[in-house]
Amino acid sequence: MNDRYSRDVLASKHPRTQRRQVPTVDAEPGLVIEDAATGFCGAVVGFEKSYDGQFVRLEDARGRTRIFAMRPSAFLIDGRPVTLVKPKIAAPKQPTRTASGSVAVQGTKARTARASRIFVEGVHDAALVERIWGDDLRIEGIVVCSLDGLDNLDEVLADFHPGPRRRAGILVDHLVVGSKESRLTEDLSEHVLVCGHPYIDVWEAVKPERVGITAWPTIPRGTDWKTGICHELGWGTPRDGWRKVNASVSSFRDVEVPLIRAMEELIDFVTAIPE
Repeated sequence: MNDRYSRDVLASKHPRTQRRQVPTVDAEPGLVIEDAATGFCGAVVGFEKSYDGQFVRLEDARGRTRIFAMRPSAFLIDGRPVTLVKPKIAAPKQPTRTASGSVAVQGTKARTARASRIFVEGVHDAALVERIWGDDLRIEGIVVCSLDGLDNLDEVLADFHPGPRRRAGILVDHLVVGSKESRLTEDLSEHVLVCGHPYIDVWEAVKPERVGITAWPTIPRGTDWKTGICHELGWGTPRDGWRKVNASVSSFRDVEVPLIRAMEELIDFVTAIPE
């Protein structure tokens, strides 16, 4: 037989004596809450901090703002008491891909430079290569050097002395049949690989829509290409034009496939050496 009076109504675990748990809620921006003491209702728009604690700023439907101390059970949501806390700022996510599209390697220092090198025609080529493949090249320990013009290639290679464990990769603009560039890169050492793209200048390897045009203009022979481009597009001087081109590139998606293919092949060539 049940004894309806056998339970001690003063016992701490009796349902009537248990204190209701007040939930803790992150004060996310835009969250609508009510201050229990004053009845002021508004959305969270910010936070203040002073020597005596943390405060939340609320804005009501009329645009009026007030601040309230973030004390336990001081606010209501849908009529129920809550304790507000300032949301924790999540740590920024580490990128999972480099600008070249490779898998990003976290927490790894740059490798000591290998003996092999990649040579490019000029500083603009070097800058765009750094923007896209810089992370990959540092992991692999590959240094990119400017030739200051393809006419200097023979002299640079003579000083560099390519060999089985000291390879040279050459990135060349306008590498098409019959071009001056194709003639300058014939009959080189087996330890030298030349890869290129068909564009007159590395600027042209940037997708035109990235710089706000539908197509790169055709510049007559005998006219400096960069000067002609800047004149046709109203970009000012070649220095002004370069700033626009450089700022438009942040990843491999901003350049044409032939440049990507050439660089990937050169990186494979200079790194495929037994240690």
